[in-house]
Amino acid sequence: MELAHNVARARALFGASERPLAFVPTMGALHDGHLELVRRARGRAATVAVSIFVNPLQFGPDEDFAAYPRDAESDRAKLEAAGADILFLPEARELYPRGFSTLVEVGSLGTAFEGAYRPHHFRGVTTIVAKLLNIVAPDVLVLGEKDAQQAAILQKMIADLNIPVDVEMVATVREDDGLALSSRNRYLDETQRARAPSLYRALTAAREALEGKRSKEQAIARGRAALAAGATLDYLDLVDPVTFATLERSEGPALLVAAARFGTTRLIDNVRVNA
Repeated sequence: MELAHNVARARALFGASERPLAFVPTMGALHDGHLELVRRARGRAATVAVSIFVNPLQFGPDEDFAAYPRDAESDRAKLEAAGADILFLPEARELYPRGFSTLVEVGSLGTAFEGAYRPHHFRGVTTIVAKLLNIVAPDVLVLGEKDAQQAAILQKMIADLNIPVDVEMVATVREDDGLALSSRNRYLDETQRARAPSLYRALTAAREALEGKRSKEQAIARGRAALAAGATLDYLDLVDPVTFATLERSEGPALLVAAARFGTTRLIDNVRVNA
């Protein structure tokens, strides 16, 4: 696996790579959910590129940027075993040099749900992904369905800015008890870890109610009731998977989205609803 720490080296590697080239952007602390993205990319492309960059622009002042897990050596070994060809591992000063001031605004799609709880988060995400797409110039961008709102925003950005890349979505990878894999799961203590799968249970309870022709109000109430005691629900709602507009019923494509806190750890998840 080739390694690049700066933009010049990265451009040289990507420019010389066999096409098609698939790209998986990450913040590291890799788990099997990330590696499933790499494996999907491997099946789509002659060259697989991965980036690891803990992006300061998408963290708020009271969030976990400094504490976010970093394990570059372990990540490199996992990526090599999964079949990645190129790892782009830049430092912040390489991507945000002194005087950097250009940001990619995401519009109203980035102000609801995660955008409401984490102001400017999605502006940081779109800015870094736009930069990475410009550097890597991939044919395929591989994203996970767990971060559904982020994926919708990135697809909107790609369409709005005429970025020539296809997007491949990969289903959420879960533990046996339903907990969606996340780098932040390692923050959970034993008690919190036991409670955390209730977020998925809340979503599936609400989905079963909707698919059983219950009202949205009844479905959300069932979902709330399935959440473990001691957890704090930030939101649980039914949305359009493209616009993230709130829906009152699931008569077409729809997502149930949720976020909850288990201690100080905030987790997100979603499930699709069949009309």
